[in-house]
Amino acid sequence: MIDKLVCQEVLEAALKTGGDFAELFAESTYSNNYEMTSGMVTKVTSNHTYGVSIRILKGFYEVNGYTNDFSRESLLALSKKLAGSFTEEAQISEVLLTESEVEDNNPIERSPKDVTNSEKIYYMTRIDDALKGYSSEITQIISAVMDEDQEVIIANSKGRYLKDRRCHSFLRVSVVAGDGKSTQTAGRRIGGHAGYECIDKHDLETLARETADAAIIMLHADEMVGGKMTVVVHNGFGGVLLHEACVHSLEATSVAKGSSVFCNKLGEKIAADIVTAIDDGTITNAWGSLNVDDEGEPTKRNVLIENGILKSYLVDYRNSLKMNHPVTGSSRRQSYKYSPTSRMTNTFFAPGKDKFEDIIANTKFGLFAKVMGGGSVNPSTGEFNFAVNEGYMIEDGKITKPVRGATLVGSGAEVLKNIDMIADNLAFEHGMCGSASGSIPTDVGQPTIRVQNMTVGGRG
Repeated sequence: MIDKLVCQEVLEAALKTGGDFAELFAESTYSNNYEMTSGMVTKVTSNHTYGVSIRILKGFYEVNGYTNDFSRESLLALSKKLAGSFTEEAQISEVLLTESEVEDNNPIERSPKDVTNSEKIYYMTRIDDALKGYSSEITQIISAVMDEDQEVIIANSKGRYLKDRRCHSFLRVSVVAGDGKSTQTAGRRIGGHAGYECIDKHDLETLARETADAAIIMLHADEMVGGKMTVVVHNGFGGVLLHEACVHSLEATSVAKGSSVFCNKLGEKIAADIVTAIDDGTITNAWGSLNVDDEGEPTKRNVLIENGILKSYLVDYRNSLKMNHPVTGSSRRQSYKYSPTSRMTNTFFAPGKDKFEDIIANTKFGLFAKVMGGGSVNPSTGEFNFAVNEGYMIEDGKITKPVRGATLVGSGAEVLKNIDMIADNLAFEHGMCGSASGSIPTDVGQPTIRVQNMTVGGRG
């Protein structure tokens, strides 16, 4: 996309007026989206996104701009315009870039460009066919397939110059069940930082039927009766609780500003002894994994909480200057149009020693949150409100009747301290996380956990 010598020239121009760090991020991304609604293809879109971002730092202060013009003249003009934000003598006169090889931790077997439109649509057809005649209460079936193939160049005034490729493939199914009086929706998703092989390894027909069963069960469920109780949050997407209510508050985006409930608590006990929480961008082909972050730093396995003790924050280069904390390979952005900042990759509670069956059997009364939904959280306080998409009561150590409309209310700091059982059944789910640097792929995960004294809302 951009020659190394041109990158050097652009970075040198950026530092002519006293900046102490300059960075260039270029991308070329091809993406495709397909959607089918009740057997009819309702959306097919293809996009090519390309552009270059130039960022200059002077201490913690930052200027950032971008262009779609890759020419040397355009990039120099943008660089000089941004450099006009500073008015001091240059501290760095020459930038020497050394190209480094990027270790590929996310191999691709079936590249999106090698899979035809017909093949991609057939994935959705299989979902629809599996549910034909399955139940008269199924009123709508929506499935979607998405792929994205991105090539990037990252160069900075510290001498870094590298190229990387990121490829994501994703399938989502949503089933609506109705009885003429009310409706309920259930959804499932699969994907990875991989080609279409990450979809091929799944039984799509079983996935479709499991989704439909969940929607039908919730259609006939009683309304949740709220109160303070024990809550068992299931594995997989239950990890959204950790992601939203806890780890957003461990990102330097909040911590560096002093607006996190976990500020200045490194080395302190913030969770129960059995709690270890990790953000790991190195898991092969995981949805949130990267070979390098968007500053060119290799991703890492960052232990955030170990046996209840806060060990690390998630920190990008700019915030590391303010926090005096090592970078953690956590700098991410949606595209060249966004300035990068600290973000999650694959975030999860480490497995415990309990068995799922024992957690249920040892719970006298409570809520089993089998599938979590969306919600809201305030990173400065960790206070949250999450919907439970699929819930069941636990009575005398057994999962009993389904309940709908349950919400979990509390704070991340509370939850961490009130976890008293963790199973050994770690699983992951895929989502898109929105924050200051846009929307990015992240995995959430956990084993089944039990939390005491949670506030559960409901309309029953």
